[in-house]
Amino acid sequence: MSVDINMSVTGNSPEALNVQQKLSSALGLLGIFIMTLSGFNIHFQPKIVWVSLSLIMVLAGIFWYSKVSYAHKTEGIKNDRIYFKSLTNRGFWAYILGLALTGFYIVLYFYPNWIGLSSEGENTGVVALFDPLSKAISGNAASQWFVYGTLYTLAIVGFGVKFLWKYRHNRYQRLRTFSVMFFQLGFAFLIPELMSRLNGDNFSLPYYNFINIWPLNHYNFEQYRVDQFVNAGTVGIGLLIFGVLSILVITPILTYKYGKRWYCSWVCGCGGLAETAGDPFRHLSDKSQSSWKLERWLVHTVLVFVVIMTTAVVYSYLNTDKYWLSGTAFLISVASLLTIVFTWTMVYKRQELQNDAKYAAIGFFVVILSLLGLHFSGLIDKIFLFEAETLRATYGFAIGAIFSGVVGVGFYPIFGNRVWCRFGCPMAAILGFQQRLFSKFRITTNGGQCISCGNCTTYCEMGIDVRAYAQKGENIVRSSCVGCGICASVCPRGVLKLENDTPAGRINSNEILLGNDVDLMDLVNQNK
Repeated sequence: MSVDINMSVTGNSPEALNVQQKLSSALGLLGIFIMTLSGFNIHFQPKIVWVSLSLIMVLAGIFWYSKVSYAHKTEGIKNDRIYFKSLTNRGFWAYILGLALTGFYIVLYFYPNWIGLSSEGENTGVVALFDPLSKAISGNAASQWFVYGTLYTLAIVGFGVKFLWKYRHNRYQRLRTFSVMFFQLGFAFLIPELMSRLNGDNFSLPYYNFINIWPLNHYNFEQYRVDQFVNAGTVGIGLLIFGVLSILVITPILTYKYGKRWYCSWVCGCGGLAETAGDPFRHLSDKSQSSWKLERWLVHTVLVFVVIMTTAVVYSYLNTDKYWLSGTAFLISVASLLTIVFTWTMVYKRQELQNDAKYAAIGFFVVILSLLGLHFSGLIDKIFLFEAETLRATYGFAIGAIFSGVVGVGFYPIFGNRVWCRFGCPMAAILGFQQRLFSKFRITTNGGQCISCGNCTTYCEMGIDVRAYAQKGENIVRSSCVGCGICASVCPRGVLKLENDTPAGRINSNEILLGNDVDLMDLVNQNK
């Protein structure tokens, strides 16, 4: 309350929208209004015209608003008056938007019939409005997931253009924004839908999102999915192998070369939405130490959950004679892989981990060994004490639906745009573990130039106190850092720089303010 009073005393009230901003906003809202009206079974005919018109109006409204807002401004990052606006400072409109987004996700996940999805017969409502578009792309009637995918892609492309106008003077921001727009539109939306056209009476190719890597697509190794891959022949087997290689080979190599930013800020759909539509809310991330501690424990707990759940699910159907790999062999393989990873970590990288991370790694290792012992001793019938399907359903509901969707996106206006990425994403936990231990990526700091303005910390969407590193001239190597580069973009002094170099010397524990005088730093270190 005191902050609001101080702000009002200074006279810095929010700027009113100009005429073009009002008209562009009205145009976009009109497109949303058409979709909303279709939910009340108002029959728009022909549907392909109306669905195209509504989507075009939304895009045109965003494009127009973006150009009007940023085209006339000079070079530099534009975060003007965000703390004075209700929508971006947890005001009335922020809570209204949060409730609207949360309600949309609840309906989407649990009550799709409310938006017209029909299990028998033709769709109605909003889903029916999207039927012509779905049939034109995939040849199938629309589902609630097609509606969601279309709107999700629309948001990333539309607000991606807004992001490009806002950060058009920064080459790095332009490149990564074009990247997330490209991967979402092509690999996450169009290609999987077009793949459905290949299906016929003698061939069925499963829906496959190439950028949704396990453990994000926690269902990828369930029995029905594996059966779909196998039944699809060579192409299906290739996709299954790609799914395994993507997590065991591809992601470690790319993370070593570029850090987790290659995925979290350049490819991932969740990150793409956070960086584009969620950009106005990045400053709302909690920077407190208690939030950081909660983040580390919670995100790794989710990772442990998904590993155990996936192992249980795969183990449950490999005990039959249907597959060449047995459940026992699979379990031994998982235990061996975890043993290698955690042994290497504890032997060679123990100095770079916090104590709680060490305890978590040891605890996870003990759990796996205990379960293996129980399995081979025959003391339990269920390898993980619960039915595998129970674990899968619990994870799918609690993490896949509630956390990643309802909370992860619905709470943008309240807790910032990376709630899911910080506290719940198991993929972010895996990549963060790799980034911390052996990546070439780091953010270097020139402490001698830092003026402690705090812009870097304020606009860090992952809640990192960047200024604390900059003041000490320390390299920033954090598991949670997604390499978005906004901290460097908003720095008025050029203190921060994103770099890929050799892993040696990434973590600088010498808290000294010596600017860029590398020779002097070497001299000081040698004399210690």
